[in-house]
Amino acid sequence: MDVAIIGAGPAGLMAAEDLIHAGITPVIYDAMPTPARKFLMAGKSGLNLSHAEPVQAFLKRYGAGEDRLGDAIRGFNSWAIRDWAKGLDTETFVGSSGRIFPTAFKASPLLRAWLTRLKDGHAVLKTLHRWTGWREDGALRIQTPEQEIAVKAKTVILALGGVSWPRLGSDGSWVPHLKERGIHVTPFRPANCGFNVNWTDHFRDRFEGEPVKNTVLSFAEEAIKGDFVVSKHGVEGSSIYAHSAAIRDAIEAHGPVALMLDLTPDRTAEQLTNALSKPRGKKSMATHIKKATGLTGVKAALLRECLPADTFTDPAKLAAGIKALPLQLESPRPIEEAISVAGGVAFDELDDALMLKAMPGVFCAGEMVDWEAPTGGYLLTACFAQGKQAASGAMDWLKAHG
Repeated sequence: MDVAIIGAGPAGLMAAEDLIHAGITPVIYDAMPTPARKFLMAGKSGLNLSHAEPVQAFLKRYGAGEDRLGDAIRGFNSWAIRDWAKGLDTETFVGSSGRIFPTAFKASPLLRAWLTRLKDGHAVLKTLHRWTGWREDGALRIQTPEQEIAVKAKTVILALGGVSWPRLGSDGSWVPHLKERGIHVTPFRPANCGFNVNWTDHFRDRFEGEPVKNTVLSFAEEAIKGDFVVSKHGVEGSSIYAHSAAIRDAIEAHGPVALMLDLTPDRTAEQLTNALSKPRGKKSMATHIKKATGLTGVKAALLRECLPADTFTDPAKLAAGIKALPLQLESPRPIEEAISVAGGVAFDELDDALMLKAMPGVFCAGEMVDWEAPTGGYLLTACFAQGKQAASGAMDWLKAHG
């Protein structure tokens, strides 16, 4: 065959689509019973396909990966993704935050239409076919439910994902096969993840699952206004994920860190101090704080959880604590729980077409490559774009080498 694609996620399916347009019939192998399982999981929260911000700001979201991802994303940007989705009878809209979603807020209709178009283009999808490396003659080893088979392909596109949500298929079992070939794979680390907090039993039992709304979260001189959720083991949610790469790196370097919370973004420390300085009479401290600051429920409980007891007798100190509450984060949650990962095949191992320099004719795309991005549509956009980039590289390789 001309092209074998290993992995039926967004990167692999997008590569297949471009190959079909070029008149090439790809065969897609996936270890799971059905394709694109993580893509479908993303649909449960609306399927954030991309983001409408200007491309320069968009690319900055990829940090160190900006330069290597830039050309691919410019070639298949958020507006191109909207046009692509429309071609699959999926209308999209730009939300108030700039995020782009299908109007149906679902992944399944889009995926069904996509798979139908691939089938109509004669792409072959083989599920329950797990890639297990190479044979000595260079053939792909594929384990089926019945037996191991050997597959010879002129070019191979690996789109095997990272290691987050392994039950959906991306389990990292491919890493040893590449390492055996001398390919450097940067160790995986959690990205867009929650963090462990040593909650007291009382706080955990009372507030597990509770959202903390209208809060400014500050870390490393970056402040983000939003919400987060108290979990059994710590904290999670979009505002936490937005800081997660910086927090993860700081914990790795220095140990536990403090995330600063402003629980009353619309009131100044001076206003709070003045309100808290008024005599409380016979009112309990909880009632006094509620009347002076408006803090109740989980926010009021966070004060007790994070501040020394003597803080509550000093209005200025308490006001300062409300405006900059130090929430100690001990460690990231396990990588299996992360939305995405950092790490993977190092860019130094790949040429500008995403071909492995040490393995001509073998390309890598998607989350198995060493880049990371925040939530907001950036993950899917990069996977789509790299799938197209790898397909283009594979086509050029076939033209040059037959």
